[in-house]
Amino acid sequence: MTTGINFWDGQVWAFIVTMFYLFAAMILANTLRNTIRPLRKLLIPSSVLGGLLLLLVSFLYKECSGRPLIPTETLEMLTYHGLGLGFVAMALRNIEKAQDKRSRSGAFDAGVTVVSGYLLQAVAGLLISMLCYYLLRSFWASGLLLPMGYGQGPGQAYNWGHNYEQLYGFDGGTSFGLTVAAMGFISASVGGVVYLNRLRRKGILKSAGEGFYENEALTAEQMGGKNEIPLAESMDKFTVQVALVFIAYIAAYLFMKAVDLLIETNVLGNFGYNTLRPLLWGFNFLIGTIFAILEKALLRGLHKKGIIRREYTNVFMQNRIAGFMFDLMVVASIAAINLSAFTRSEFIVPLSLACVAGAVLTYVYLSILCRRVFSQYPHEAFLSLYGMLTGTASTGVILLREMDPNFETQASDNIVYHQPWAIVFGFPMLLLLPVAAQSPGRGWMTFGILVLLFIIMQLIVFRKQVFKKKKKA
Repeated sequence: MTTGINFWDGQVWAFIVTMFYLFAAMILANTLRNTIRPLRKLLIPSSVLGGLLLLLVSFLYKECSGRPLIPTETLEMLTYHGLGLGFVAMALRNIEKAQDKRSRSGAFDAGVTVVSGYLLQAVAGLLISMLCYYLLRSFWASGLLLPMGYGQGPGQAYNWGHNYEQLYGFDGGTSFGLTVAAMGFISASVGGVVYLNRLRRKGILKSAGEGFYENEALTAEQMGGKNEIPLAESMDKFTVQVALVFIAYIAAYLFMKAVDLLIETNVLGNFGYNTLRPLLWGFNFLIGTIFAILEKALLRGLHKKGIIRREYTNVFMQNRIAGFMFDLMVVASIAAINLSAFTRSEFIVPLSLACVAGAVLTYVYLSILCRRVFSQYPHEAFLSLYGMLTGTASTGVILLREMDPNFETQASDNIVYHQPWAIVFGFPMLLLLPVAAQSPGRGWMTFGILVLLFIIMQLIVFRKQVFKKKKKA
């Protein structure tokens, strides 16, 4: 009698088949983009187009066979870990950039801008859902899932939608939240493509024109730095880069697991279960970034003390790892889109109004802000911030890469290092999420506080412009 699995069993090949679907979709999308000139001029990123193609194929397959082409859980897992691993890879880069005078405050300004975007979406979403409550008797606080779905992505949209459903009686809240997150990816893709085409028509986005597809000649200096480990010895150099990424990521996992064990002791009560746990595991990419920075600092310290004599991290390869993870994450996340909430008639009006308002207001707000606050790289800042505030951080990276393929501007660093500031300034809004769901009266109270917080954020993010005007006066 034999035990274990057989190599011909389906589960042995299930993950490989899933990866094939994702890669095939991306390659097909890239081929279509390179060969069809009108499609190329639309400037849709290949991973976004691949995700849309796979979404269509998955829908047709499920309609014909009655079962999903790819399990949604697998796509969600790839989305979750792709984001975390991509951020770790970006944080491990040792980069020396020609930074502008505002670079020291770039991450801070990006963090405040992201929180301002959350607040703008929360104000608009809550106002719409409060009005729909009086007109249609829908759930009054459903609009607060807009910043969770758009700004935070599927994880937080699911968590808070589920909390609203289980704790505050919002029937269908989980489906509502996930649908908002799905619409966020669509908004990120549409808005990003619209902006990229505006830049192309103005002649600003030259890298995405016809010459963009010419052969790229890489020099040795671009692919390697001084005193780095050899390209191939007992362990391949690329293997070392991947190992460094996973070491930092598993350290982040162990930290989150330790905190989770503390939560399990019930010492933090409902706050630990309902608030801290979703935030902790939802921000895996931030905690991974922190441990990547610590790992890089450790390597630098060992190098200064002479314990290690070579540089182990390679910027070129870490960029490639990050690019791979973000491509995989985007195509998986779009393929996992579920618009089931639109099948419920009572959700159609508040959901449609909130999603459209969130996309339009975020687009207009960032168009104005980025020209004034990130004046040295306004277009790169817009693409990265708009992608983050409607899709996820990786969507911001994908859009940024269309404008800044080698991550040479400060915008790429802002994506990685803005997170601590976003958490500090955004935490009060998170505390208001359960308050608004308790009653319509508290919903209006929350609305007033959100407006006040938004005004405060504007004074902070536009502080230099305000002070300059006062000095001139």
